[in-house]
Amino acid sequence: MLIIRLRRVGKAKKASYRFIISEKARDTKGDYLEELGTFDPHAKEGGLKIKTERVKYWLDKGTQLSDTVHNLFLSAGLIPGKKRRSVYLTERRKKKIAEKKGAAASAAEATAAKAAKVEAPAAPAETAPAPAEVATPAPVVVAPAETPAAVAEPTPTPAAEAAPAVAPTETTPPAQA
Repeated sequence: MLIIRLRRVGKAKKASYRFIISEKARDTKGDYLEELGTFDPHAKEGGLKIKTERVKYWLDKGTQLSDTVHNLFLSAGLIPGKKRRSVYLTERRKKKIAEKKGAAASAAEATAAKAAKVEAPAAPAETAPAPAEVATPAPVVVAPAETPAAVAEPTPTPAAEAAPAVAPTETTPPAQA
């Protein structure tokens, strides 16, 4: 049975692929019948180059497609249908993943419970009203309506009231000899 599949080529960590047609039992690195195009997953545009006439020829002959090639041809609009699942997990792997998720969930719950216990005693202290600093408002002085007598008379200030009333004296400079 013939199959169209990908053959990896390119440098290390910079893979590119060729679409090849070969026997299903043969290794992808071995001999193949024909190269049908290339695929560069790192290219932003134009990474998929396919010889569409040759692909259609081989599909008419009954050639199968690998799951990945099938999905790539679907995205290119070469064949109709819906995508196939190309990665399958074994039951053993599924169980291991489920155990990890369960362990992570229980660890998260334990952390949340521990955090709730730590926050519980601190919560009443935080909610207790802190003594507010009470700012005393400045006394408001309401001036009476201006009259000629009120304008001439200055209003005493608190500092002036506390200071003793001392008349300024004239000082004369000392005499020079």
